[in-house]
Amino acid sequence: MGNLPNPIPPAVVEAVEEIVRVYKSLPPRPSVEEVEAAMAVIESSTSEEELRIEEVDRMEKSSDVPEELFFVLQEVKKSLVRLQSHEQRREALHVAELDKRFQVFDELIQRTFKLVSRDESDAGDEEEGKGTGFAVVVPKIDKVLVKTDKDEKMGELDAPKGLVNVSSVSPWKSEIPSSGGDADKLSLIQVASLIEAKAKEGTEVLHLRGKLMDQIEWLPLSLGKLKGITDLDLSENQIMALPSTIGSLRFLTKLDIHSNQLINLPDSFGELSSLVDLDLHANQLKSLPALFGNLTSLANLDLSSNQLSVLPETFGNLTKLRRLNVETNELEELPYTIGSCTSLVELRLDFNRLKALPEATGKLECLEVLTLHYNRVKGLPTTMASLCRLKELDASFNELESIPESLCFVTSLVKLDVGGNFADLRTLPRCIGNLEMLKKLDISNNQIRILPESFRFLSKLRVFHADETPLEVPPRQVVKLGAQAVVKYVADLVASKDPSFHLTERKGFWFWLCTVCSPRSKKHNEDRDFTIA
Repeated sequence: MGNLPNPIPPAVVEAVEEIVRVYKSLPPRPSVEEVEAAMAVIESSTSEEELRIEEVDRMEKSSDVPEELFFVLQEVKKSLVRLQSHEQRREALHVAELDKRFQVFDELIQRTFKLVSRDESDAGDEEEGKGTGFAVVVPKIDKVLVKTDKDEKMGELDAPKGLVNVSSVSPWKSEIPSSGGDADKLSLIQVASLIEAKAKEGTEVLHLRGKLMDQIEWLPLSLGKLKGITDLDLSENQIMALPSTIGSLRFLTKLDIHSNQLINLPDSFGELSSLVDLDLHANQLKSLPALFGNLTSLANLDLSSNQLSVLPETFGNLTKLRRLNVETNELEELPYTIGSCTSLVELRLDFNRLKALPEATGKLECLEVLTLHYNRVKGLPTTMASLCRLKELDASFNELESIPESLCFVTSLVKLDVGGNFADLRTLPRCIGNLEMLKKLDISNNQIRILPESFRFLSKLRVFHADETPLEVPPRQVVKLGAQAVVKYVADLVASKDPSFHLTERKGFWFWLCTVCSPRSKKHNEDRDFTIA
């Protein structure tokens, strides 16, 4: 007669049940993606802290500040950087520490599982007469409790409260839902988790416009993992710096970072050679990296509302650039190489400190829109006669003293605004009538008193503004009647003063232009100009 299986002591059963109960009572553990995100945040935070402390070390002491006081100032700034970095890392450190604790529990529960499995095996052997073991079967430990890396990667574990998980933020969608409140914005570790998920998915579009908490001033280095992304929107946040790894996004064609706090761009930014659309407006950029000229695929670039005082000479490499907006900066000049940007269709330079445009502007033969109001420009380059496609020119509120006659060869002009040059601008070009496509002309707030005879050829002019300009010919009451009334008045006045007027009309404007511009008739033309009765 065989021996009966040894009964399992009640204390053993109770111990196993207690182990299972404790394991089940643990809080949700971080997923693999969240742990990776936490490590990325810690690494990035450390790197960012070092860079910012280096910036503090490079501070220059004012001669009026005592050495010891300056040292205290530096230490205060460094302490602030360390505190901010600690705050940024706090949640990530919590996740990393939590994961370590769970790893200990994993090892313990696996040991328990092995012990129970061995005992159950021994019990089975005893039933077959092959060994000895417990006579009573102990409660099995559910294998679901023993989490494997595969389980975690499949997302079977819940994330810790407040962290990214599929049900709350759903990083597998390209748009992050938000009701607009701060509670809906992402923390740094949530952003890092999202990046990890997107990188594994191989996503092409990620939009985080206004989705980041205000405390987030930089992005984790793991941003460089988004190798396949083509469209990235980080606009309307408080980002002060981009990670150097952004240069790894080689397939990125559209990048929107407007309305942040960027002070500079990393040198690696020049490696984004696929960029077509780049929006950097409303930041605090003071300069661009020298390698910016490597962005040779750029077609649309918005640098407006920054603090740029100069554009790099390498700008001339942007030969595919079609639209450039650098308004509301501190530019005093444009690089001569701007003339190599021969694909430019639109160039906006408003609200800067420009004193002149380079002669190379005349090489921009595709240019259709040129605006430079509110600058300090005294004269337009004569090479503008080559801008054969220019439709709109706004040179208002500058210090223009004259408008070159060569501009009148730009017969494609539809809108011309030279208003607001006040005491400086006293005349219009004599050949302004050559602008046969002109529909809108603004000469307000200037010192122009007499319109040229050729004004009568502006047959398509529909809008004419001369507010606060002391026009005498034609008189104010005629100007109030509209653009074509002014054109007719000038035509009638010329007819009444010049018997050859009808002959000129029959032969056309070019006959008149050749006549008034010939050296032999120059003095006669000056004498024939309108006189004030």
